[in-house]
Amino acid sequence: MSRLPWRSLARLSLQIAVLAALAAAFFMVPRQVSGQSMEPHIASGEYVLINTVAYRVGSPHRGDIVAFRRDGDARGLFIKRIVGLPGDRVRVDRGTVFVNGVALAEPYVRYPDARSFPETGVPPASVYVLGDNRAQSEDSRFFGPIPDDRLVGRAVAGLWPLNDLGSL
Repeated sequence: MSRLPWRSLARLSLQIAVLAALAAAFFMVPRQVSGQSMEPHIASGEYVLINTVAYRVGSPHRGDIVAFRRDGDARGLFIKRIVGLPGDRVRVDRGTVFVNGVALAEPYVRYPDARSFPETGVPPASVYVLGDNRAQSEDSRFFGPIPDDRLVGRAVAGLWPLNDLGSL
């Protein structure tokens, strides 16, 4: 009789593992990063895990690393960091990002860009994205805010190489 509770626990553990694997298969997508725009945080060639349900059940937040598609761009997914939310006014002055007139603290930027870009208003249901490696990034400074319906999901973890395994 003492084996019965262990069998039930083992069955329950197996069921939970199968459900987690199914959820991961349908809601988590691995993608390989191509390009240097997010270095050194995410390197070219690194695989990241993208939560594709994150923005179906929640809203984007400043600082989220997102995957998105651009209209008319066949290069596939882009991965950048959100710095501006709907209603924000974003400008870049000699490399410093200002959101609503306040300089944004960006400890993740190791390769700044000294260029300036005019103020842009972020429309409703859109986000303003920048790469962490500003000098090597094609981002909202060049193509404008990204509509929320173009967001594929939130990058949540590095997968490969193994030394990059873990949360982003």
